[in-house]
Amino acid sequence: MPADLIVGIDLGTTNSLIGAMDAGFPILLADAEGRRLTPSVVYFPESGEPVVGRAAEPSRTRAPERTVYSVKRLMGTRTGEVDTADLSYRTGGAAGGPARVRIGAEERSPEEISALVLKKLKADAERALGAAVSRAVVTVPAYFNDAQRQATKTAGELAGLHVERIINEPTAAALAYGLDKLGDRSKIAVYDLGGGTFDISILELNAGVFQVLSTNGNTRLGGDDIDTALAEHLARQLAAMVPEFNLNPASPALRAEARRVKIELSDATETQARIDYKNHRTLFTRLTRAEFESVVLPVVEKTRSHCLRALADAKLAPGELDAVILVGGATRMPLVRALVAEIFGREPDTSQNPDEAVALGATIQAGILSGAVRGVVLLDITPLSLGIETFGGLTNVIIPRNTTIPTKAGEMFTNAVAGQRTVRIHVVQGEREKAADNWTLGAFELDFTAGTRGSARVGVQFEIDTDGILHVLARDTKTGEEKVVEMRSAVDVSDAQVEQMIAESVDHAFEDYHARLLVETQLKSREMLPAVRHALELAGAALPIDARANIDALTAEVAAALEGEDLERLKAANAALDAGTQELATLLMEQAMDEALERRGVV
Repeated sequence: MPADLIVGIDLGTTNSLIGAMDAGFPILLADAEGRRLTPSVVYFPESGEPVVGRAAEPSRTRAPERTVYSVKRLMGTRTGEVDTADLSYRTGGAAGGPARVRIGAEERSPEEISALVLKKLKADAERALGAAVSRAVVTVPAYFNDAQRQATKTAGELAGLHVERIINEPTAAALAYGLDKLGDRSKIAVYDLGGGTFDISILELNAGVFQVLSTNGNTRLGGDDIDTALAEHLARQLAAMVPEFNLNPASPALRAEARRVKIELSDATETQARIDYKNHRTLFTRLTRAEFESVVLPVVEKTRSHCLRALADAKLAPGELDAVILVGGATRMPLVRALVAEIFGREPDTSQNPDEAVALGATIQAGILSGAVRGVVLLDITPLSLGIETFGGLTNVIIPRNTTIPTKAGEMFTNAVAGQRTVRIHVVQGEREKAADNWTLGAFELDFTAGTRGSARVGVQFEIDTDGILHVLARDTKTGEEKVVEMRSAVDVSDAQVEQMIAESVDHAFEDYHARLLVETQLKSREMLPAVRHALELAGAALPIDARANIDALTAEVAAALEGEDLERLKAANAALDAGTQELATLLMEQAMDEALERRGVV
């Protein structure tokens, strides 16, 4: 194999795959048993080495508390942010710290567990290729935030892999479909419903360049949620048949049967669920596809709003798309395919294996980086706006949502008060006007020379690299003092669902706009009041008593309006004070001119 070999890896919630380029074609590599799909499952026996992949699957029911699955959902999260209702193993970690998985008396990070899956993929690839593997392209959901992307990169490093590039799963899938199927200037939608996450991306292929036009999704929506809904339904159905039935819907046995039924009903129109119960008793219940679809429809229906938002962000109508492609095992369900056809007004392209498309795309991207694939360029985007907190707690956006990455942007800021010696750079991610309503990615302080208000000049630059990792630079332009911080700590980043942020930005658009106007108007008031007081002192007795009394009344009204949150009253008070101080401004200007002339000896 070539020395510049780079493999492509789909590190999935349910299954993972690895591939490499061979004679210009992407191939997925099988394990010793000839299977390309490796379950993302790790069993930790009480003694001995961890068991990874297909061999660990039976332990989900035999030793559920020691078998870890769907760990991708825990990547880059903090304790208290994890929904553990459908997990059979325990989670832990210090309060407010990174989430961890508890196995017996030990705790392991999600990155360590993912690294075990990656190590197995690496070993399978080395056996198949007959060569060492040390470089990889790894995919992540489009809506993984910065901490989750960094956690994925860390898992790769723990597995002995240098992660050359992290790319979004829908983008990888588009590479797999589009490299040889779509013509120039093609626009496609990638609907990716996997085991734990949902992504929808709109991409354009133009002369070999893939560009993401928009992306949307939910990092807590996938096949696992379909399993949960079906397991709950089966539990209710069996309880109706056998009143003493009290098996928890989250039990590994019931969830395993729900998964089997889900898969079977993707092809069959009817099946039978079987649950081993107490005293060696086996319970059976029939389930039709129609009944199954009615149970899981609310879960699948959640993807609709994300699809519509992605189209709106791309400024496209469904009829302007050239293709809609499906990714993820859950898209095998007829219900999902029917919903996609309804949303986009066309039948989806099912020519690729939905389980393998992402891994194939990762392999092609690896080929692009190694030079094995030429004539294709991949341009990705950032799914949420990035900015810093400014005066009044507002968000100043530096890199807008849907900006093509890699990218770099910056702005100049100044000090808010006189004598200030440090500035706090509070980096946020989100679409809300107030920084407090967005997610904190991190914060740090930069020292600068003290001076009058507005005298400092602090440049802030954001750079998003090809992996989607954010680097923030802050520099005092006078002294050259600077700090560069990589926003990568899981403790500093919330894992709140991205789609909730976008939905909230839409739901609260009017009140957010009102809040921004109020804050900006308040800032103006707070600037005007001391300036007017200082001007009155300068004017002294030269200002007529009635004019001074009028200005005093106007400033009192501004101060009173500042006590409340009546925007219109405050705007009116500001405008009145601005108009009412025209005579004062004219007087001060005349005084300044007289003083200047006197200094020159003109008067």
